[in-house]
Amino acid sequence: PTQLTTLKWWKPSTVLPMQLSGRAGGTMNVFDRTMKRRQKKWAASLQDSDKYDYLRDEVGSRVADRVYDIARTFPLALDIGCGKSHIAEHLHKEVVEQLFLTDISEKSLRNTRRSEIPTHCVMADEEFLPFKENTFDLVVSSLRITTILVLPSVSLCCHYNPSPFPKINQVLKPDGVFIGAMVGGETLYELRCSLQLAELEREGGFSPHVSPYTAVTDLGNLLGQAGFSMLTVDIDEIQVLYPGILEVMSDLQGMGESNCAWNRKSMLHRDTILAAAAIYQEMYGSENGSVPATFEILYMIGWKPHDSQAKPARRGSANVSFGDLSKIGQPSTKDKS
Repeated sequence: PTQLTTLKWWKPSTVLPMQLSGRAGGTMNVFDRTMKRRQKKWAASLQDSDKYDYLRDEVGSRVADRVYDIARTFPLALDIGCGKSHIAEHLHKEVVEQLFLTDISEKSLRNTRRSEIPTHCVMADEEFLPFKENTFDLVVSSLRITTILVLPSVSLCCHYNPSPFPKINQVLKPDGVFIGAMVGGETLYELRCSLQLAELEREGGFSPHVSPYTAVTDLGNLLGQAGFSMLTVDIDEIQVLYPGILEVMSDLQGMGESNCAWNRKSMLHRDTILAAAAIYQEMYGSENGSVPATFEILYMIGWKPHDSQAKPARRGSANVSFGDLSKIGQPSTKDKS
């Protein structure tokens, strides 16, 4: 089938590093977006880039499955951070009639896979969507949205500025649905722990070498604050086996998912890497010599509010007590008499 593709360009406004407001509910720029664009561009330019798509392909298919779970046809949909269209290749035009693909990498957009759905490609940062309000019936995203919300115990509630969820809610039509997947806070805990222990042993301290991720306990709050209703959040774990720590780090680089936090360390010493490899193998290695890398995937579904949607009953309107549930099935007093 012929694929209709148009490539447009969108340059987001400049975001200064480490923006932090001095009031509660302030925001902080956690990630170096320029570095992330470079990583994505480099990864997409690799001749063997397809060999690093296994995680995105798997998660993309699972996001598509959740689209099929909704019994309706979507006239216009948006895929945020489409990569090589890892979601679109699993969708059919009977479900999605027309699709916009966005990504921060031009090379990724030019390498999108064929689809029977008419598509339009727009080069745009997922944090700055250049679309009007109430445009799309469906928005999907797989492993491209990275949002941080610091635990409530911290005096300043900090997250990446701007959060993508309010903008996603804005471009959705009323009763439109957002279906997404993002990496969770327990992702790559084996790699993170091994590197930290190795740095403590060899250098007397440690720096973050894996990008921070959102905890599942915070994701529902983020979606609710963005205006979504009827929220669903579930967790999945995908474990991949590698020969060793070097292969784990090499594949992360090939995916374009190297650490891009502002406080990242520029390099790892050779002795530290060797120590981390030994720790990784000792703590997590299997009998056949391979080591696991765990990816925690958070799936989310949120709806833009509409009058037709089911609403919770008014507080205090119940005429049955939860305390009476245990009495269900028991004979009534009249029956006994």
